[in-house]
Amino acid sequence: MRFPPPGTATRPPIIRITNGTFYRHQPSSHPHPPTSSHHHPNPPLFSNLTLEIPSHPPTPQNWAVLGPSLSGKTTFLQLLRSQHLCFPPTARSFPYLSTDSVPSRLRGNPSKAIQYVGFDSTTTSGGLGAAASGYISARYESHREITDFSVRKWLLGETELNPSSQPGKYHVDPKLFERVVVDLRLDTLLDLPVSFLSNGQGRRARIARALFTDPEMLLLDEPFMGLDPKTVAGLSPLLESLAEQRKPRLVLAARPQDPLPEWITHLVYLRTDCQVGAMGERGTVLDGLRAYVRGVWKGGLGEDEKMPVHALIDIGRTLTKEGIKGEGLAEELTHSPTNQAPVIDTPSAEKEGEPLVEMQGVTVRYGTKTVLGNWPKGLHWTVRRGSRWGVFGPNGSGKTTIVSLLCSDHPQTYSLPIKLFGRSRLPEPGSGQRPLTIWEIQSRVGHSSPEIHQHMPRRLTIRSVLESAWADTFSSVPKLTPEAHEKVDATLSWFASELNPQFTKPTSHTTLELAAEEQTGLQWAKEYQFGELPFSSQRILLFLRAIIKNPDIVVLDEAFSGMDDAVRDKCMLFLVHGEAKTFASATCLSGTAPSPAGTGTGDGDGKNGLKVAPLEVVDSPQALQGKVKVHGLTEDQALICISHVKEEVPDCVREWICLPEAQSGEEARFGRLGEPLRVSKRGWEGVWGV
Repeated sequence: MRFPPPGTATRPPIIRITNGTFYRHQPSSHPHPPTSSHHHPNPPLFSNLTLEIPSHPPTPQNWAVLGPSLSGKTTFLQLLRSQHLCFPPTARSFPYLSTDSVPSRLRGNPSKAIQYVGFDSTTTSGGLGAAASGYISARYESHREITDFSVRKWLLGETELNPSSQPGKYHVDPKLFERVVVDLRLDTLLDLPVSFLSNGQGRRARIARALFTDPEMLLLDEPFMGLDPKTVAGLSPLLESLAEQRKPRLVLAARPQDPLPEWITHLVYLRTDCQVGAMGERGTVLDGLRAYVRGVWKGGLGEDEKMPVHALIDIGRTLTKEGIKGEGLAEELTHSPTNQAPVIDTPSAEKEGEPLVEMQGVTVRYGTKTVLGNWPKGLHWTVRRGSRWGVFGPNGSGKTTIVSLLCSDHPQTYSLPIKLFGRSRLPEPGSGQRPLTIWEIQSRVGHSSPEIHQHMPRRLTIRSVLESAWADTFSSVPKLTPEAHEKVDATLSWFASELNPQFTKPTSHTTLELAAEEQTGLQWAKEYQFGELPFSSQRILLFLRAIIKNPDIVVLDEAFSGMDDAVRDKCMLFLVHGEAKTFASATCLSGTAPSPAGTGTGDGDGKNGLKVAPLEVVDSPQALQGKVKVHGLTEDQALICISHVKEEVPDCVREWICLPEAQSGEEARFGRLGEPLRVSKRGWEGVWGV
């Protein structure tokens, strides 16, 4: 399904692609031998792509690129700024960038005129660069290095030890600087070292810095991911005003389930094989996708395996100034609420276990700035074996600091009233207990977070990343038992479709898990490196690393961000049940399965009886054969999940803590859940106190 873009204005377009085919590496008619270092597949990307983005359209054109995990959203954005090889080379051009309307420092240079901001910490544009810490705990040290630039200096580009005025160096308009830092809530952080910023604060800072370079076009890869609702509410209008003035022109990438800002006018929907499935005006594309979903559900149209219906059920919601409005395609067509997946685990009273984490009046300060526990008695919080916690709060409220205290990365854990596994970091007189070492703590805590993502060596293979769960550091030799080897093999097989770039999806009704076993072994896990995987696959791998050896405490900090609904639900099911359970339908891991019901007449939508039935969780083939190697969470483990999106909170979460704004002086609030947050709007509003 494809829709041609509308006609362009008389001025030359900023990007013009005409029947272009793109490759990551130089294609060759002679494939490399197996022993070559370049033997990875090099399939064409976005074959015969035609796209034109005008520089000065008569009516606004603000584009968004949508697609499920592994569909190539980031790759699509990259080729818009002249990355990846184009064949024929003349098929891609940037006519407007050659005109006198473009500043000389940007003229004819798409890599500078078109800025990309991604959040996988490997991008060259918009990354923290030298300002990022060399190791996780470095961000909290009281001693600052000479290269620990303040947020203000980093935003202004003043990150040279011997600064000088050079031709082409950008200068920031003071009015633009003031407006952007206020709208992105960075004004109170300007004097802090960049390495002190939390995950959400760092995202906002990267967007701000890209805006200050005054590019002709700004490519934002999932800009709202990891941001709290209040920040999103401020960021979207700011981007809208910039788009209206074409300073800069904006192109966003998002997952299908993400609500789109109302000012987005044009869409590109990508298939799972890195090809364009639909392109054009927003309404036209959504109408086409709506007709496709209706046709599949009525049975008159076969489902294209490259455009799975389950990836489309939530597309179509709108982010407005008043909040999220509209319905996903499934709810719109059936007129009935849709649950993304069956409830995996209902919250219930947990077995009371021994304390694993005890915080008795914790307050964390950097000089005069309090970042956690800024209320009279500080933070009092106990995490016991078997407990399932959700930790919530706005960006900068201290969630990342809590994670650093739990994992003992923060130096203040030595002086604060904190006990981990019943012991302190320092010797206690008369206790007879030896102090905890950082190696012992890290061996008992499984941790997935943006910080782990940032510091994971990109050269490690897929298998090495998983095996590092049994190592003292990312790159040291793991201490693997035969049972650990079996767990790694089983996990790689279970997630081969998401982790193996060469994976071929099954065409029959066999499950993805069994199809993975039929692939040529697990050699691919030793050949592909972490840095070669798409962002979504990297997130999956780090999630699996955190849970694979059943540590005493599992900490999932924004672990499901970047995943589409289907992949997220598969990970959540694996978290709770391991290999023992699977979804009843292998072709629709998430979302809904249509079934005819009731009576009525009409054209086949919800008004005439088409309704949506949730999927089932059933025993897996491995469970039926008694071959389960990886089990889910046990009563001896504790789970701590941090997220800003209720759909990314596992159903098993039973208790929650919500931190206040850092300088508000309010106390943290606690509560219990009677049902999963994912299906409870009232519960989610209660967490946030609205």
